[in-house]
Amino acid sequence: MSEPRKPMLSVSEALAFMLEAVRPVADAEVISTLAANGRVLAAAQVSGMNVPGADNTQMDGYAVRAADCVSGGAVLKVSQRIPAGHVGQPLQPGTAARIFTGAMIPEGADAVVMQEQCELNGDVVTIRHAPKSGEWIRRAGEDITDGSVILPAGTRLRSQELGLAASVGLAELPVKRKLRVAVFFTGDELTMPGEPLAPGAIYNSNRYTLRALLENLGCEISDFGIVPDTLDATRSVLRESAQGHDLIITSGGVSVGEEDHIKPAVEAEGKLNMWQIAVKPGKPLAFGQVGQAFFVGLPGNPVSSFVTFLLFVRPFILRLQGVQGPVAPRAYSMRADFSWPKADKRNEFLRARINDNGGLELFRNQSSGVLTSTVWGDGVIDNPPGTVINAGDMVRFIPFNELLY
Repeated sequence: MSEPRKPMLSVSEALAFMLEAVRPVADAEVISTLAANGRVLAAAQVSGMNVPGADNTQMDGYAVRAADCVSGGAVLKVSQRIPAGHVGQPLQPGTAARIFTGAMIPEGADAVVMQEQCELNGDVVTIRHAPKSGEWIRRAGEDITDGSVILPAGTRLRSQELGLAASVGLAELPVKRKLRVAVFFTGDELTMPGEPLAPGAIYNSNRYTLRALLENLGCEISDFGIVPDTLDATRSVLRESAQGHDLIITSGGVSVGEEDHIKPAVEAEGKLNMWQIAVKPGKPLAFGQVGQAFFVGLPGNPVSSFVTFLLFVRPFILRLQGVQGPVAPRAYSMRADFSWPKADKRNEFLRARINDNGGLELFRNQSSGVLTSTVWGDGVIDNPPGTVINAGDMVRFIPFNELLY
């Protein structure tokens, strides 16, 4: 008597299971801040200075004493000119200093009047405004205070984080080492672009899609190419790819057909902890371990492979790299400008794009083999199991531009 079939995990259950298994890489290195884009901070970064370092002006104009300008028509002698990067002299009562954006406020001044509210005649300026003390002045430490943590450990560094680090003089940053990922692809039908396409063969698009996704995440990739559809060949490459890698990713061969060898190969060489998920596209998704390397087996259908990578593998890689905080895809509530009358028992991820009216329109063919839908679309709609969609309904939309880097 066969064992009863286990219920498939939901998307949230499967992702939680994978993230709970993560052991983030421990090794770190110190590199130039200029080279740290996309890397993950290994230690919190503390500012050794105030930013701004001193009170400065937010715009071009005149630095004044507010008490000299209460009439709204004060006439003051222009006593000095202060460009950014220069230090002015103390401002004497009854005078004004011509000052430019970013320049330090001279001692004695307590306000800046924008140049559009001033009229210059020779070395005398008429201030046609009654400023309040502090007007248009950025205070020292307003952005960053000396001794404050500006970037916590586990931060994935983007352009804005690198700029912030540079703004307090950090020329180098400690980061986690790059993740080492092995990939291979199963299927006797697979052919590389540039080669003749035999009857029944298809080009291996997944190799290009998955490698690009891994490169976007800053991984070091070892590509073991196309593996023949035999159990022995699959086991052999699994053993080889487990050496010196943190993660093995495969595409294809994760179903239950006679030519699908991933599941028995992983069970023979390691352990398989998770297999089927209630997700469409992408029901067969394997997760386990071979040696010291984690293993993820993606479906062979190109859309299934792409979508399951974004939903499950990307968050897993980010956590493995040491990223702290939320890593799951973020969804936004948007209006459906279409109808989807047939509910599925699985959690569907429908390819859609944003139209000119701010709503979502659906790609006409939601098959897991239609890769054009991923190019046409701006993202996917996270449609819960058993849910129909009527035009005007609010749905959960996950944009691709938050998932591809």
